[in-house]
Amino acid sequence: MAHPPLYVERIAAADTARAARVLSEVREAALAGRRTRLVPRPVIAESWDRALRVGLDPEHDVRSGLLDATEIRRRRARSPLRPALPVLREGLVSVADAAHHIMVIADVDGRVLWREGSPAVLRKADALGFLPGADWRESVVGTNGVGTPAVVGRPVQVFAAEHFVRSQTTWTCAGAPITDPRDGRMVGVVDVSGPMETMHPATLAWVTSVARLAEARLRELHLASLERLRAVGAPVLARLAGRALVVDRDGWTAAVTGMPYPDRVALPRELAPGLRVLPALGACAVEPLAGGWLLRPVDEPEPSPAARVVLDLSRPRRWSVTVSDGAGTWTHELSPRHAELLFVLAGHPDGRSAAQLAADLFGDPARTVTARAEMSRVRRYLGGVLEHRPYRFSDSAHVELRLPGDPGGLLPHSTAPAVLYARTARA
Repeated sequence: MAHPPLYVERIAAADTARAARVLSEVREAALAGRRTRLVPRPVIAESWDRALRVGLDPEHDVRSGLLDATEIRRRRARSPLRPALPVLREGLVSVADAAHHIMVIADVDGRVLWREGSPAVLRKADALGFLPGADWRESVVGTNGVGTPAVVGRPVQVFAAEHFVRSQTTWTCAGAPITDPRDGRMVGVVDVSGPMETMHPATLAWVTSVARLAEARLRELHLASLERLRAVGAPVLARLAGRALVVDRDGWTAAVTGMPYPDRVALPRELAPGLRVLPALGACAVEPLAGGWLLRPVDEPEPSPAARVVLDLSRPRRWSVTVSDGAGTWTHELSPRHAELLFVLAGHPDGRSAAQLAADLFGDPARTVTARAEMSRVRRYLGGVLEHRPYRFSDSAHVELRLPGDPGGLLPHSTAPAVLYARTARA
């Protein structure tokens, strides 16, 4: 008979001390491998399992080497989260201070970049090693409100003995990942933490809401930058005949003439002026503009040389596709869904129909509309090496697939039938 999961927020809402005691008993039993009447929440149990697999000791207080002040300043200056700091501070710091919490912002590598809030709680955080420059990845310090949301890609609250390492079990944390609205990549985590007794059931919803406001602010700033680029590029396009478009440094389109309007064009990491072959457009004359590029597709490009495609799924949540051809080398980081889709295509060189892809991804061959929509998005940046009817990598593309050594590490949060089957086959 399955044991029910322990939904701590329901108990803690009525009795925080009792919730902490129950969790402590569950933690001791679970980490010792004993059966218990209650089990941890799935997100916590899975996190503990990951911590055990990488060899963390729940009784050992790990302190990572801190970044020095110069490196912290450099990371702060380059952080995609920096423009959203006013929103995060306004939404979190004053309430956190009054509630005896602190706000913590970490970068995509799990390094703490900013901390603000209650001075008394900041001193307690110092004692835990929760310091600027510290590494709070889950694989380093166990289950926590910074590292665990980064791994699972969604907001998580970690209460008291839900922490993996014993020294953190008097603490409560609620963290939410923040993604770049331009491409969906995670750029950091915002966390609100404090002593166990300050836990409130609404904390996670509060932190999640402010994280979404920060993403909205990043989206506004990006749209404003495109408007500025459009003001520069539109007069240039008005003087040109034929097809042309203006894009920002990340490939987002600001203005177009003589062709359909693409939302984004995949660009090489090191794009330079001159004649270049771009995956979605073919041969293009590339010219620099203030804040972006002017791209003019050439009507009769030279045949593209064979391309080498490296699909790298070996790093946790850092999945990417790299294309090397006569125009150079460029890399695109993949969303979870696109990583699944390209993994399927890499394993079927003869191609997959929309119905087959729907079955591979969703377990339902009738979901062809969704499968086609996802493939359309992928082909925006991989159009030069992908074919359709059926969907497959082109014959001129040499595909190299890089997988993690541990079969369980293959897209670990995916429930796509094709991925589940591949994990089992490799185990």
